[in-house]
Amino acid sequence: MNKLQKRILANFTVVMVVTVAAVVGMVELKNLVNRSESMRAMESLGRVVSDYKQKNGSIPPESYVDGIIETFAGGPRLGNLNYRARWITFDSPPDTILAYAIKNYRSLFSRPGAIVLRFDGRIEWMDKASFDKLIAGQQTPMELELTPK
Repeated sequence: MNKLQKRILANFTVVMVVTVAAVVGMVELKNLVNRSESMRAMESLGRVVSDYKQKNGSIPPESYVDGIIETFAGGPRLGNLNYRARWITFDSPPDTILAYAIKNYRSLFSRPGAIVLRFDGRIEWMDKASFDKLIAGQQTPMELELTPK
């Protein structure tokens, strides 16, 4: 291989490495932005639920939440929201999951998980294993049967 061929091969390698790094970086940035926007949308939903709870003394029904999600801009970012109001009682502990949206990120740094709205209004991101363990302990057999997978 002569000097020109080596230089072309080195330039090609550098361009390929930079291109792959840029693509991976953009995918990770997209996942980060989507997760951030989903968290913000869940925070908005949490405020609406909290306001309703303060005014009416109970959590809103699923039909009310569905109507709210359609009206605010972050609704599509939540994706498939599972609202568990019909399974929550007044004596439920504050850390009970009220609503969640499962996110299936699959990339180098972003892992699947769920955005969780707790009964006491806290919003958090949970990795898939922790979420599955927690929700399994909170769901009744009837809820498992009626909840779409």
